[in-house]
Amino acid sequence: MNKIALITGATSGIGEATTLTLAKLGYNTIITGRREERLIKLKNTLENNHKIKVLTLCFDIRNQEDTMAALQKIPVEWQKIDILINNAGLAAGAEKVDDASWDKWKQMIDTNITGLLFLSKEIIKGMTERKNGHIVNISSIAGINVYEGGSVYCASKHAVNAITQGMRIDLLKYNIKVTSVSPGMVDTEFSLVRFDGDQDKADNVYKGVVPLSAQDIADSIEFVVTRPGHVNINDILIMPAQQANAYYTHRE
Repeated sequence: MNKIALITGATSGIGEATTLTLAKLGYNTIITGRREERLIKLKNTLENNHKIKVLTLCFDIRNQEDTMAALQKIPVEWQKIDILINNAGLAAGAEKVDDASWDKWKQMIDTNITGLLFLSKEIIKGMTERKNGHIVNISSIAGINVYEGGSVYCASKHAVNAITQGMRIDLLKYNIKVTSVSPGMVDTEFSLVRFDGDQDKADNVYKGVVPLSAQDIADSIEFVVTRPGHVNINDILIMPAQQANAYYTHRE
């Protein structure tokens, strides 16, 4: 019987690449996101190209009622979730703290922290009962370095790293693995979302740099989840070769 992986934010970028990678490994996948048409398209691709089953759940992780309603729809045969990939997250704006939007701050906090916690708590219940599971939280270099114009986004990813460390400690006795993956620049929809669809601003983020791809991150997740039972990868910090940290980038 195939193992089951639940991936949040599976409709694009790292979430989509990770879903495709896990499908190749033979995981049945529960894919979640806000864009139903993309979920259906991905489901069709997965089922046509791999001998796996796919369950789609369309909801906004910021809404606890919708999240709970979606999780309650998971059929019994899908409830033994082996891997949870907490990928759903975003940055909204790059204004300095004195000029930032409260609505954007709330959007980031509700998605990156509250949504991750609420969904994780529900999935962890089953993992603790079975004394087995693996949680992979997608963080960021922003969870390690704080940069200008990123105060609340950076705070949210610092929280993800702290939550990951706390999960690792609290779930140790249940044989549940916990991992944080913190990428630097990754060329996905991330910057386009951050700058409200402004393609020029999004392109400028990666100007003169060969950024990471979503598949690069999916490859690191594949490594993490395929380690032997006695091995837990606590943290991965992965950067483009031209980026040392959030402050230093060599642009050609």
